[in-house]
Amino acid sequence: MKLFLSKWIVASIGMAACLQVLAGSVVIENVQVASRGAEQYNFSVTLRHDDTGWDHYANAWDVIDMQGNVLGERVLHHPHVNEQPFTRSQVIHIPDGTSAVEVRAYDLVHGRSEQTYKVDLPE
Repeated sequence: MKLFLSKWIVASIGMAACLQVLAGSVVIENVQVASRGAEQYNFSVTLRHDDTGWDHYANAWDVIDMQGNVLGERVLHHPHVNEQPFTRSQVIHIPDGTSAVEVRAYDLVHGRSEQTYKVDLPE
């Protein structure tokens, strides 16, 4: 019984530590994609992050293909402390034949969030 409780306590502490790290990461709330023709797509990405100022804010999102190749990015140049969630757009070139992509988000302290947001591209 003591061994079981010890393992449970260690596992609980480990999960709590993971949740604390994820709690500070940027969250992708929504992604809207519209075709602009000729392999051009407008991505509107809505992020939520507990921006605290210039030292800790959501600072970018990018679009990758399903093989992990970066197709384009949107750099965010300032914090959005009083604007949560917020949406920013970028036109990204997507190679012909690509049917789905993933969006990733970043912040200055945690780097890339563990979360990705898969998007099926409109035809």
